[in-house]
Amino acid sequence: MVLALLAATVAAVGYGVSTVMQAVATRRAQGLRALRQPLVVGALVIDGAAWLLSLVALDRLPLFVVQALLASSVVVVVLLARTVLGAPTRGRDVGAIVAVVGALVVLAAGSGEQPAVTPPSGFTTGMLVASGVLVAATVAAYARGGALLLATLGGLGYSGAAIAARGAHASGGLLDTVLQPLAIAIVACGAVGVLAYLRALERGSAGSMAAVLSVTEVVVPGAVGVAVLGDTVRAGWAVPVVAALVLAIAACVVLATSPASVAAEAPESPPAPGRRPGGSQPTGAR
Repeated sequence: MVLALLAATVAAVGYGVSTVMQAVATRRAQGLRALRQPLVVGALVIDGAAWLLSLVALDRLPLFVVQALLASSVVVVVLLARTVLGAPTRGRDVGAIVAVVGALVVLAAGSGEQPAVTPPSGFTTGMLVASGVLVAATVAAYARGGALLLATLGGLGYSGAAIAARGAHASGGLLDTVLQPLAIAIVACGAVGVLAYLRALERGSAGSMAAVLSVTEVVVPGAVGVAVLGDTVRAGWAVPVVAALVLAIAACVVLATSPASVAAEAPESPPAPGRRPGGSQPTGAR
């Protein structure tokens, strides 16, 4: 369990670092051109390493714990922006950081180690269909979709990848995971998460986008894990765990609206024609 918690914590740090890199990069290029930016390439490499670490955690811990840990990457964003970019933080941001840490301790204590179990019949088919729907919706929304819709699709994409990975782990080791049909859902959902959220970063406000992603990534996989994949809470810990989840989500939303979390919005070059000066190019979780 300690190794799984450590893996998820390091993954959250990686996601926080890559978030700042991606936010700066979206000030320099938009759309698919952003994928050619060195900062985005480097951020995606870090994301990939963090995702592999999250797989280690998903093999031993329930989805609601892993996803809450990963959502805490917004803490890293705030601290990094403060120490590296000199961005201001509010008093409530400090309180929110303490709240996130405390909530994560309760979640870890209330869940314990829970190896992945074999998913129910129809799970693989359902995940493949869901990933296809997400891909189609993202393709349809990419050109003209609003920031809120794109951030939601990104959050659902990352959620789908986590759910599929938790289900896939029950089949055996890493090679078994890669060679089964659920790997298709993991890749497809992950691609939706990356592309939809990068697009949302171009179009929406930092706080809103990060809040949408954080809430979606905790609530959706957590609910599916408990309802479908056999994730449970230790006897007598149901109320503290639910309270900790609510507290963690609320604290992440507070941190998402922190001035430090939007520090990377400052434009590095004159705004393009048709864009208002100082227009949002946000930072968000992941």
